[in-house]
Amino acid sequence: MFRSYDLSGVWDFSMAQMAKGTFPTAFSDTISLPNTTSLAKKGTPNPRRETGFLTDAYAFEGQAWFRKKIYIDPELIDPDIGCCPMKLTLERTRMTTLWIDGRRVGSCDSLCTPHVYDITAYVTKPLVEILVLVENTGYPTKGGHLTSPDTQSNWNGITGQMTLEVFPEVYADHVQAYPNPAEKNVTLTMQLHGASTASFTATGSVMEDDEEDSIPLFQAQLTADENGTASVTIPLDEAYYAWSEYHPAMYYLVYNIDEADCGYVSFGMREFCADGSRFTINGQPTMLRGKHDGLIFPKTGYAPTDVNEWLRVLGIAKSYGINHYRFHTCCPPDAAFTAADLLGIYMEPELPFWGTIAAPGEEGYNEAEQNYLIALGDKMLETFGNHPSFVMFSLGNELWGSPERLGEILRHYKEKDSRHLYTQGCNNFQHFPLMVPEDDYFVGVRLSKERLLRGSFGMCDAPLGHVQTDRPSTMHQYDDVIFPRQTAGEDSGDTEEIEIQYGTGVKKVQVSKTAGGLIPTKPVITHEIGQYEVYPDFREIEKYTGPLKARNFEVFRERLAARGMLHQANRFFRCSGALAAACYKEEIEAAMRSRYIAGFQLLDLQDFSGQGTALVGMLDAFLDNKGLISPEEWRMFCSDCVLLAQFPSYVLITGEMFAAKVSLRTVLPQSGKAEWLLIRENGDKLGEGRFSVQAESGLTEIGSIFCRMPEELQQPERVHLILSLADTDVCNVYDLMLYPAIAMPALEDQGELCVTEQLETALAALAAGKKTVFFPRETAESIQGFYCTDFWCYPMFRDICNWMKKPVAVGTMGLCIQDDHPALELFPTQEYSTPQWYDIVTAADCTILDDTPAGFTPIVQMIDNFERNHKLGILWEAKVGSGSLLVCTSRLSEIATRPEVRWLAKSLLHYAASEAFAPQQSVTAEQLRKWFGV
Repeated sequence: MFRSYDLSGVWDFSMAQMAKGTFPTAFSDTISLPNTTSLAKKGTPNPRRETGFLTDAYAFEGQAWFRKKIYIDPELIDPDIGCCPMKLTLERTRMTTLWIDGRRVGSCDSLCTPHVYDITAYVTKPLVEILVLVENTGYPTKGGHLTSPDTQSNWNGITGQMTLEVFPEVYADHVQAYPNPAEKNVTLTMQLHGASTASFTATGSVMEDDEEDSIPLFQAQLTADENGTASVTIPLDEAYYAWSEYHPAMYYLVYNIDEADCGYVSFGMREFCADGSRFTINGQPTMLRGKHDGLIFPKTGYAPTDVNEWLRVLGIAKSYGINHYRFHTCCPPDAAFTAADLLGIYMEPELPFWGTIAAPGEEGYNEAEQNYLIALGDKMLETFGNHPSFVMFSLGNELWGSPERLGEILRHYKEKDSRHLYTQGCNNFQHFPLMVPEDDYFVGVRLSKERLLRGSFGMCDAPLGHVQTDRPSTMHQYDDVIFPRQTAGEDSGDTEEIEIQYGTGVKKVQVSKTAGGLIPTKPVITHEIGQYEVYPDFREIEKYTGPLKARNFEVFRERLAARGMLHQANRFFRCSGALAAACYKEEIEAAMRSRYIAGFQLLDLQDFSGQGTALVGMLDAFLDNKGLISPEEWRMFCSDCVLLAQFPSYVLITGEMFAAKVSLRTVLPQSGKAEWLLIRENGDKLGEGRFSVQAESGLTEIGSIFCRMPEELQQPERVHLILSLADTDVCNVYDLMLYPAIAMPALEDQGELCVTEQLETALAALAAGKKTVFFPRETAESIQGFYCTDFWCYPMFRDICNWMKKPVAVGTMGLCIQDDHPALELFPTQEYSTPQWYDIVTAADCTILDDTPAGFTPIVQMIDNFERNHKLGILWEAKVGSGSLLVCTSRLSEIATRPEVRWLAKSLLHYAASEAFAPQQSVTAEQLRKWFGV
């Protein structure tokens, strides 16, 4: 290329909907490109208030027309032999059709690679009229997260670079760089136009850590084969630097063809391989600490195409220990790969497909769609394949269909481009996972129905995960899941029809009746781990200044206000977020404790704006920190070097021995000293020690902790286990609760204090003006107690479970506690759920208190989801006539062996017998009969 025209700027614009083959002749509006119709506020304002995703304020689907005239140097156009070779490129758009001076050039339907038109034969004079039609309907495939309102929206427009490039008679394009680290050289392949031979020169530099080294001038003669393909191998041994997450060295070459055509190519020297159960980069084992990305950018409604913005985005993720991005049914623009090259992020783009890949002759086989997807994958490999950060490629999300056909498609890609690792898809075949011989790695959530690889699931995918169901501990790992001692029988070939979650709906599929599960032989990545929901932060609403509006947040806020709890919104957000952060810590540490987990992909570090509104992030949709956990705190358990303590319970008893195993999960070898400290809230040490560390890459057990808990403690208190690696910033912290050993207090009358499990007894005592503590055995109007916060979002999975006729999730989001209330004086607690509450909550029915006044706030309240918004009480107090009532709906007598339960019971009885027990709000006997009159 020797001349380039920038086509950005003001274009004529029309939203006329024309018959096929026709185009508007009159344009009454203009638009500045690059842009989208929504961002430019074109069309009719959208009055809808979507609750399942952000609302596009100017949602538009149809035809958008863009027209511009450009003046080309006359010297480039010879009236006798025509113009120099010319190409018009639109970096990122939808389905386009191009006309030059009224003549139709062609159409392009790529959703994630540039639309490149050869316009050489259509330019006949210097003043050229360009007409572009962009359509965002009738796609060859649904488009996954590239076109979904759940993510970046189904925008219409043109984004990124818009250029008209002019080439000399002899030039090269489609330049691909194939590094050979073993030989310390790179082979460039290219299409040579205008001649079968040409001279080639190249020079450039390599950049690593802001240091530059020059590459000697290289000269060669190109000779093209019968297909026009030429290649040249350039030695790099005089300036060789490998690319990795730690040292992202980039090569930049400028080449000339016959001293006329000038081009540019960048690449990195790296080998990213699957080696047994792990990944390696240049022979060094690594662990992928990944996140999901669906191209959610609320300020614009589309993915950015400038490198600086992607440096900001990926840099934020890297500050949280992330070294890997999985793009769910989408592929980012070139700028994202460029930024990842510079930062050392391992990228996995994915075909925009979420469905069934059937084989020819099978039901559901769609030849046209498959051909489109395969060709799109070819374009993705060619367009972005030179980037060293592009290390993995997936065929789609949660695919079903023919394993053999998936294998055929993988073979096609592997034969075409050996620079990447490939997988059939992420979480394919769901409950019935399998690997095909062509898979380089496996991404999934389970290896059979019961062999789970993550800590949380929707009820439609039950059984649930250990974070949702088990008493909190740090013992869980997946090695015994990956390689179990016993496996089920082989597939007999018999099949049955089942219903499975399919996107945001359900579908029926045929599966083996005796499928016993998968024993993986390649690296295992856990798929979309986390999905722990946080209550909306309504203060976010004002941040949505672009085309996408948080009208869903506005509706949720109105619902909460209608329930009289809007004043609690910030506490609901804060408390649910603290629980979600703790769940993510255990989720990630479980993967870190597993030798045979090669990586994980979070869903997500940031909020997901769609699919019912899934606010599952520690960052909001703008990648701003929510104030729930800092990057430094997150990196304690999500980094390339993590100290891990394994112990069975967060609840300790005085006089008992606290025992824990300490391990180190590291990418790079480590040596030195590790230290542990068990410390009381007042700073007094309960124990400390040191371990020698000699750890290779992977998981290494470095020592054990044995520390006797003091017996003289009189009150419960919080203690902290702190692990650290000497002379580094590597540390980890676990908050434990230490309880003095006491007997369970008798839950019976104490003098004038009535303590009962019977409603009528409580009502009689209250009528007599007595203080009463009521432990109901059953609650008529209630929600089951559930410790973990809700999975993903309640409305989406409620609908799926109803469609599948399966139980619906509890749907609550953790506790909101009046931690300074005198009822909890002897039971110190945070304002949010911590492990000491697990058994108490699990044994509870949360009373639905919707008909109480707005100011009626339970002492221990369960946060309900933003759709249902029940006021839920586990511990609450009220005046009933002349009596005073304290209600605890946790069946403490059934869990009385737990030390924390005994102390809660003691605290409640102590409070109820004290002068401090003086409820200010009132309920009636009729309300009590309604709530507890089972």
